Amino acid sequence: MAIEASLEGLVEALRRLPGVGVKSAQRMAYHLLQHDREGARRIADSLQQAVARLRHCELCHTFTEKPVCSICLDASRDRHQLAVVETPADQAALERTGSYRGLYFVLMGRLSPLDGIGPSGIGARELLDRATDGTVEEVILATNFTAEGEATAHVLAEALQSRGVRVTRLARGVPIGSELEYVDLGTIAHAFVDRR
Repeated sequence: MAIEASLEGLVEALRRLPGVGVKSAQRMAYHLLQHDREGARRIADSLQQAVARLRHCELCHTFTEKPVCSICLDASRDRHQLAVVETPADQAALERTGSYRGLYFVLMGRLSPLDGIGPSGIGARELLDRATDGTVEEVILATNFTAEGEATAHVLAEALQSRGVRVTRLARGVPIGSELEYVDLGTIAHAFVDRR
């Protein structure tokens, strides 16, 4: 059976999502088209709006509709602490714990030499500039406990410490090999309290 070009295009688009293979993408596509066309329209509209409106915060690089995000503008946040995370999803996970009241720097990735991603690909220069602005007293490396996350934390810690910045790392309460987005909130909260 020949698959229509528009259906094939939808399946290929859905496959771009992490963890979605051909079969899952086909199931999603058929479900949306057969049972939830309104849902499909809402997804399409939401994606178009997000792509058109969202940009990176000028200070922390998370997603925002304005030049500077609401967290960076929040005067009640502790400007002496800067948590470095890999993704906006990691930042959101930390925010949900309610245990951290400092500011963030979102790398939008991690070091991955095999993929050609070096320090410049994750905004290391911008991080160093922000961390040495005279306000930040502690940089908390909250990268994931994966091989790439550990390598990223190590490289950033060395660069920051060589400039006299106090650097801490999340405690090992977060399981090795896990990603913050999927860790339970209690574990993340304890990791913040017990950071070293």
